[in-house]
Amino acid sequence: QVQLVESGGGLVQPGGSLRLSCAASRSIYSIDTMGWYRQAAGKQRELVAASTRGDTTNYADSVKGRFTISRDSVRNTVSLQMNSLKPEDTAVYYCNIYLLNGQKYWGQGTQVTVSS
Repeated sequence: QVQLVESGGGLVQPGGSLRLSCAASRSIYSIDTMGWYRQAAGKQRELVAASTRGDTTNYADSVKGRFTISRDSVRNTVSLQMNSLKPEDTAVYYCNIYLLNGQKYWGQGTQVTVSS
């Protein structure tokens, strides 16, 4: 079973930056999409950013221009650089990997809190 381990969450002031990282516990083959989702208290989980097999990136409108996703398909890692953080970015962030066969893996989540 593959485990996805996230790191880099924490407390930051508005306008600050954080970098989230996610690493798989073993090699994964036939990866389609690697991405990040988030779930704020009382809300549904939503896509934040995704990087496809064809190197296409997608971002939620609310984070465009502030967040940057990067992936390393050889090392099976994906990162999310978050700049100009806002209180509304506060959520639990989840790493996600989709395989070409439809199988998917989720990380355990890491808390990001943006507050003064």
